Amino acid sequence: MTNHPKSTAEQSFRERLYIVVFEADTRAGQLFDVALIWFILASVLSVMLGSVAAISAKYGDILHSLEWFFTAVFSLEFILRLWCTNKPLKYATSFFGIVDVLAIMPTYISLIVPGSQYLLVIRILRVLRIFRVLKLVQFIAEAQVMMHVFKSSGRKLAVFFATVITLVVIFGSVMYMVEGEANGFSSIPRSIYWAIVTMTTVGYGDISPKTALGQAIASVVMLLGFTIIAVPTGIVTAELSRTRATRTVTQLCTACKTTDHDSDAKFCKKCGGQL
Repeated sequence: MTNHPKSTAEQSFRERLYIVVFEADTRAGQLFDVALIWFILASVLSVMLGSVAAISAKYGDILHSLEWFFTAVFSLEFILRLWCTNKPLKYATSFFGIVDVLAIMPTYISLIVPGSQYLLVIRILRVLRIFRVLKLVQFIAEAQVMMHVFKSSGRKLAVFFATVITLVVIFGSVMYMVEGEANGFSSIPRSIYWAIVTMTTVGYGDISPKTALGQAIASVVMLLGFTIIAVPTGIVTAELSRTRATRTVTQLCTACKTTDHDSDAKFCKKCGGQL
């Protein structure tokens, strides 16, 4: 019985911390997000500066100290997120949880990979710290809308890309037969590469048809490319319009921890509690 007040106080603290860390609808949550954004940008900037030889030679020690400082901050943030959520494993294996791990992992790996022969590997691992910029996505409200749009459009986009893959395989195979090795189409995979470059209107020009029939087929692929580019744009735009019409907010229900309520909701859609 003596531990009950402590447990209640701890639970209350976890709830308040959850609102600060995961929600952006409160003043404290907004301040936390803004501070974290600046830390992320500063850490990415320090990694970029560290890749410049002249700057690294002169300020290497400072940049190294800053790296450990940022790693400590992001490690603490990750621990707090795991501690205050009711489903730590779910968050740890989510997109943002994995990004959190990728953001702090390289610094700790450098401690257990000693030896000068591994310095090149450690330098490559440092590039993974750029993943910290992905953490910015969770602080942009519109990014959540776009993620929902892409998720809702997943099947349509999958069918579209399957169709595109089928077309480039067909056109690549045809061009391999029409042009042949003499004109640079040395294999079907290389011909498929040409079809992708041509259909996406990139046009590197490293491979080009020489025969009249091949040029005619290439013209068809080019014209088809203009229409194909518009298809995913239309799919995403239509889904975005539907999503905006039923847009939700991240307002947290303190009773059941449910989020994603309608923008004009006053009561929780799950438990009925007042928001």
